[in-house]
Amino acid sequence: MFEVRDPSSPVEAVRDEYAPDVQILDCERDFETLDPARAEDLGLLVDALEPASYPAAWLPDDAPTLLTRYAGPQLTIGMPGDGSVVWTRQTEPPIVLVKARVEGSPESFVDFLLAEALVELDLEVPEHFLGFFEDDYLALDEATDLDPNSTYQVAAALYDGWVGLQTRDVFAGWRDDHPELFDAWQDAGSRLEDRVSGLPRAVARGETDFADATELACAAIKHGLELPAPFAALHTSAYRDHGSEYAVKWAKKTFDSLAE
Repeated sequence: MFEVRDPSSPVEAVRDEYAPDVQILDCERDFETLDPARAEDLGLLVDALEPASYPAAWLPDDAPTLLTRYAGPQLTIGMPGDGSVVWTRQTEPPIVLVKARVEGSPESFVDFLLAEALVELDLEVPEHFLGFFEDDYLALDEATDLDPNSTYQVAAALYDGWVGLQTRDVFAGWRDDHPELFDAWQDAGSRLEDRVSGLPRAVARGETDFADATELACAAIKHGLELPAPFAALHTSAYRDHGSEYAVKWAKKTFDSLAE
């Protein structure tokens, strides 16, 4: 199921700089959330497993089943919206998992995803949006007035954007030290530009729903792209500094405006 990955030279250089103790593993199969039994198989490759859990009081009564399970005591690695590369501190040492879905992707892009995971581990940000919002997730749920799965998607996007506010300066500084990864970061951003600039029209025409639009806009933050309203308010130092409280206020103001 898992095999130690031999990273490229650029990724190895980033690991040495930011997270030298992290193991990088390839996964034989694709997944959103690892089956608990398979997750526990990681114990054969690491020194210890330390499952995380969160208070049930942080979740609304209609929270998605996977989120409820994630908050519980069972070892849960990977959640919907995590993308092709997942990292966790629930193992000792921490690990980065590369999903099978990356097969066929440009090597430079996969290298960027790995480097991004290593930087996030170094920043010691929460592993999941639940650790970011904590009990503010209840307030977000109330502010958005969306179905449980869409609220989950918006929360995951907002957390991704908050992390992106912290990682983008790191990536922007790689022009000289890690030029291959810098180029991959810029290339990934350029592929998002047209889609992001057209978001207001897509939402107004009903071509994109709000949760999808939030996900796309917040993904663009890590690339330093300009965002249209109402997402531009997330591309600010205020969001970086005030985190989940700011996110909830933004959601309430945005949905109040949409209702009008």
